[in-house]
Amino acid sequence: MSRVVPLISTHNLTRSYQVGSETINALRGIDMTVSPGQFIAVVGRSGSGKTTLLNILAGLDKPSDGQVLFQDRDLGTMNEKELTEIRRHKIGFVFQSFGLLPLLSAFENVELPLRIAGVRTREREARTRETLEIVGLWNRAKHRPYELSGGEQQRVAIARAIVNNPPLILADEPTGELDSTNARAIFGLFKDMVKAQGISVLSATHDSTLLAMADEVKEIRDGKLSDATNLGHRYRD
Repeated sequence: MSRVVPLISTHNLTRSYQVGSETINALRGIDMTVSPGQFIAVVGRSGSGKTTLLNILAGLDKPSDGQVLFQDRDLGTMNEKELTEIRRHKIGFVFQSFGLLPLLSAFENVELPLRIAGVRTREREARTRETLEIVGLWNRAKHRPYELSGGEQQRVAIARAIVNNPPLILADEPTGELDSTNARAIFGLFKDMVKAQGISVLSATHDSTLLAMADEVKEIRDGKLSDATNLGHRYRD
């Protein structure tokens, strides 16, 4: 019987920083696995290590110790060109601040990763339209970010993240600038993508009201990761 390869996994992952004479232990021995087609939420207060974890999973930062395996390949052994290829084709990013280019339309923002990847014009147009339809914004394709609501901008950001059909989406506080209605809609969209397209989503959040939508919830506190239980209202602002 063949072994099922996790999409991404970490083994005894640690990350420490030196600030003056003080050592900051941002991550302490993180072991986790993300399987294909799984929606995992990581909850924790600001400064708990959520963003550090996502940056290391994306190969944007290096661990002080431990290992990250992406589809059984060790990120620590890859050169920058190989890491760039992983980020360009295998991982989509969604940020709290949306990160859209203000002078480009919604269509052009979503199309941009395909241009960078060298996809031909006809395929770019078809994939961009299909992706905007998935997030329900084809009718807003010609609008620039300032002409869109916060919820619509985040949907465009999600479309941009998935247009290359990556197996993994990393989302860092994607609902942090949205009201509760739009926040639920964005998490609902993640859940739909996991179910319909088999994409895996790992989302960092501090909003415990959204966690019922995730397949698994992990809590990070003082750099340590554990299964989240009895969160109550601990992370609501």
